[in-house]
Amino acid sequence: MSRLRTVLAATDLSALARHAVGRAALIAADAGARLSLQHVVNVGALDALRHLLDPGAASLNDKLLEGARGEVQVLADEMTTRYGVQAGIHVVVGAVLPEITGHAEALDADLVVMGARGAGFMRELLIGSTTERVLRKTTRPLLVVKQMAHEHYRRALVPVDFSPRSLETLRLVQTVAPHAEIVLLHAFEVPFEGKLRYAGVEESALSGLRINARREASARMNELVASAGLDENRIRRLVVHGEASTQVLEQEQEQDCDLIVIGKRGQGLLEEMLLGSVTKHVLARSAADVLVADRAIG
Repeated sequence: MSRLRTVLAATDLSALARHAVGRAALIAADAGARLSLQHVVNVGALDALRHLLDPGAASLNDKLLEGARGEVQVLADEMTTRYGVQAGIHVVVGAVLPEITGHAEALDADLVVMGARGAGFMRELLIGSTTERVLRKTTRPLLVVKQMAHEHYRRALVPVDFSPRSLETLRLVQTVAPHAEIVLLHAFEVPFEGKLRYAGVEESALSGLRINARREASARMNELVASAGLDENRIRRLVVHGEASTQVLEQEQEQDCDLIVIGKRGQGLLEEMLLGSVTKHVLARSAADVLVADRAIG
């Protein structure tokens, strides 16, 4: 199992971001990892404030930064008291996205943790713009926290498609959630099933195709479990017929999972990585925390 060495929690000091810091501290304490708390004072907002200030009141900028550092330090002290982990703090003025991704690179962070942010009443916008932009930009595993960290993760749902990334994702979940039971999920659809039905193919023939697809997927899942060296006592296997994002959300509820671990899909060599449709759907609609994997922890 890979070792978790450095955890970065980026916080805007909102309630959900504080939940994320708590989860990051719990994970870092459990792994014996270094914890860093980062807060970025948005340079655009600060410039707007400077524009409103009288020339003699420039010291308000310093007071603002001093206040932010104080809040982050209080949060760091709280994490020490609650979880026994010492946290470094990093408070800067700048553009939020490059500051977070740049600091993650400077720390060589194995895991970045951020809070999910609500936006109005639209479920599709449950992931805040900053979190989603960092997710698109970073190549590091990013944990999107939605719930308060009362305990270690109990049960992690891991959708797999049997690509090489599936094995990396399993290694990641063992590193970040070593106490959790793992529910492996593969959702399949028979290629061109709708067109075959429209073309008049008998339902019995389609049923046979689904049986064959399920049998093949079950065999590949057994191979994946063996390759990952997973403890059979901590594994559940689910092979279900249906659309992937729908099945992930249904099984999250049915299996009572508090963490979903899912891969991010990139698009060629574009700098702004595109989230796969399943990943984006799950991020928006799940109740559980979501760990998005772009690469395994080294």
